[in-house]
Amino acid sequence: MIRSKTAEEISRIRAACAIVHRVQQELKPLLVPGSTTRSLDSVAESVIRGHQATPAFKGYRGFPATICASVNAQIVHGVPDDRKLQAGDIVSIDVGVRLNGYYGDGAFTAAVGPVSAEAQRLIDVTRSCLDLAIQQARPGNRLSDISHTVETQATAARLSVVRQFGGHGIGRELHEPPHINNYGPPGRGPRLQAGFVLAIEPILSLGRPEMRTGTDGWTTTTADGLPAAHFEHTIAITHGTAEILTLSSPP
Repeated sequence: MIRSKTAEEISRIRAACAIVHRVQQELKPLLVPGSTTRSLDSVAESVIRGHQATPAFKGYRGFPATICASVNAQIVHGVPDDRKLQAGDIVSIDVGVRLNGYYGDGAFTAAVGPVSAEAQRLIDVTRSCLDLAIQQARPGNRLSDISHTVETQATAARLSVVRQFGGHGIGRELHEPPHINNYGPPGRGPRLQAGFVLAIEPILSLGRPEMRTGTDGWTTTTADGLPAAHFEHTIAITHGTAEILTLSSPP
């Protein structure tokens, strides 16, 4: 069951999301050839703990790191390692923060130096899917209006939706109801209300949507080896335009 959050709860989630945003801003300039995702993970943990918060992913169901760092054909849940990034790579960074009992969650995909036109198109369309999906997060719409918008934009761009993953509610738990598919018909599911806090996250592939899970039990990769991209914002539904909580900065 989806529960509307109080203004105080949204304020606390906003504070956690502000740290997510700060981590993202710190990491983006470091996505250069020669960096490793393990070094990015170390920076992320330092920033989070420096704000008296806790990495939400580290230890969550046994996940071993602060961020998920997924490179090229890796889809989500990539475990940071010592492989050096190269020009032409694309990297998806997913960050979660727990602060004073509330969670924030956000992700982005970025290019490492110049990338192919197709890789850049994948990034741009996935980001656009998120922006358009957020526009559907308003009172009176149905949950699947968000889902349908992502699928419609992805299909029009000849990209695939990776169906095993989707968005979710968030608050006192990292993952709360509802699960938000990135596909499906419009007009289905619960009616959206002011006070709902959702993490919306389109995940698209340049090729086929099929995936496999690596031997680490976490890192997922496209079965055809083509790149994937992932964007995510935590948003609060208001009486007007949704507020994007992962675009604020901590005081």
